[in-house]
Amino acid sequence: MAFAIGDPYRKLATVVHRLDPRIKLIVALLLIVLVNLLPAGHWWAYLGFWLVVLLVSCLAGLGPLYTIKKSLFATPFILAALSIPFTTQGAAVLTIPWLGWAMTDKGIQLLFSVLFRFWIAVQTAVLLVAVTRIPDLLWALRTLRLPAVLVSVIAVMYRYLRILGSEANRMLRARTARSCKVKGNRSPSLIWRGRVTGAMIGSLFLRAVERSERIHLAMLSRGYDGSPRSLASFRLSYADWLTLFGCLFLALICSIWVLL
Repeated sequence: MAFAIGDPYRKLATVVHRLDPRIKLIVALLLIVLVNLLPAGHWWAYLGFWLVVLLVSCLAGLGPLYTIKKSLFATPFILAALSIPFTTQGAAVLTIPWLGWAMTDKGIQLLFSVLFRFWIAVQTAVLLVAVTRIPDLLWALRTLRLPAVLVSVIAVMYRYLRILGSEANRMLRARTARSCKVKGNRSPSLIWRGRVTGAMIGSLFLRAVERSERIHLAMLSRGYDGSPRSLASFRLSYADWLTLFGCLFLALICSIWVLL
């Protein structure tokens, strides 16, 4: 097991990277909202939005496969949607007699629609953090009047995930150093592995709570008042305004096209 949490930002000198973080955040949220508002079964619209994400990825110098590979981490969440074909009313396509379940045509259509929406939204988020620094994104969130408490939670979570990852790695090394495997003996049972893993998770949780208390005291001693501060400052350029209005115009066209 590895807990390496790296910086998702890719430092390149492209027109996408130079855009104001507020513009990139607004455009990404707009694309995600539009994709999720599309009715089920609009495959050409899904394909169009996906091609837009791939085009922006190419303009950012990341290549068309970057967002696809990085979005694979969200694959386990697809399991939550596998029950849709069995719970949606419609004409039965496949029946499982011994369970009394039936997959419907509308359920299958809704399932793939949800998967396409989810996949495009994840790729959009992956692309956003790849072309925008996390401190700049936090600055954009504060500028767009997101609650300061929520921005602080996001900032602290991102900053100290690496610390918790390092703590977990040290615990794994300590377990390995105290374990030995005699040649010819069986590997430990699954129950034993589960018991050890549960104990490690509990210990990591306790260490995280203790460390969070020390960090909070250190922040208060340095004048922290609940409002995160940053030296970043941006001004909207003509390219930023052009990008924003262009995306809004395209969103209006897409909405009219879908409604018609």
